[in-house]
Amino acid sequence: FLAQHRDSSADNAMQRSAAGRVLAIATVTQSLHFAEEALTGFPERLGALLGIPAMPMSFFLLFNVAWLGIWVISVPGVRSARKGAFFAAWFLAIAGMFNAIAHPLLAVAASGYFPGLVSSPFIGAAGVWLWLRLQSATRTTH
Repeated sequence: FLAQHRDSSADNAMQRSAAGRVLAIATVTQSLHFAEEALTGFPERLGALLGIPAMPMSFFLLFNVAWLGIWVISVPGVRSARKGAFFAAWFLAIAGMFNAIAHPLLAVAASGYFPGLVSSPFIGAAGVWLWLRLQSATRTTH
């Protein structure tokens, strides 16, 4: 919805450049968050906590690496106002903020550390920062 209903005009080049830089920083932050999750058993622990089968590690790795790749190639796309790149950037902003809420709640539910908890505030902050930069680089069209 955001990528379809918010455009970036030609005069927003500086704001798009700033959003691209923050997207790069958020992507690095998400990489660190993903590494923490992978190294501490997120797929297994999530399944056990929710009472469902564990997500296969191969799927977890492929899914996360694919998104990291999408975000990396979206950095120049945000700078040049490509809608697909903005979709990916908005998705990371929302996912980052969601992680900052979900991981502490998962830790409470698990009565202790839950994989991804340590890095979740950092990806959350990066998500908020990216959201703000994307807002300044775009305007509502409808």
